[in-house]
Amino acid sequence: MAIARTLITYLDERGIRYDLVEHKHTATALETAHEANVPVHQMAKAVVLCDDAGYVVSVLPANHSLEIDWVNQELGRRLEMACEEEFSKLFADCEPGAVPALGEAYGIQVIWDDELAYTSDIYIEAGDHEHLIWLDRRDFKKLMSSLPHSIISKDTEVGCWKY
Repeated sequence: MAIARTLITYLDERGIRYDLVEHKHTATALETAHEANVPVHQMAKAVVLCDDAGYVVSVLPANHSLEIDWVNQELGRRLEMACEEEFSKLFADCEPGAVPALGEAYGIQVIWDDELAYTSDIYIEAGDHEHLIWLDRRDFKKLMSSLPHSIISKDTEVGCWKY
């Protein structure tokens, strides 16, 4: 399948340079980072949340766990994890479970973790389970600059935010 058409259009319209990174089929963002030889803190995973007001894509490093209470506090909502069955209608040109971290491309609100602002390169799912999109940190920040961000996750190895 490779990169989702929605992502190509979104990146091209914004003049964002990107590369594709091919890897063996994987099921999770953490597995993907390992298989693609990408540092886990540079792999941005997407966690889809929902409430009565709609959906939110939370973007965080692959080696972190989302703190939904922190997201809810930041956004003033009562979000919960969305069901994977809903993803096919939200991300129609993506394989199930290969949700790109650029939810804005799909018209979905995004909140991203501040940890991602401090890494040199960012890798995100391309819409399937065999490709990543590489983005330079400056381009990632350009795409995310107008979107809400905060400390929304914890490092799974350390157990707390590192800063």
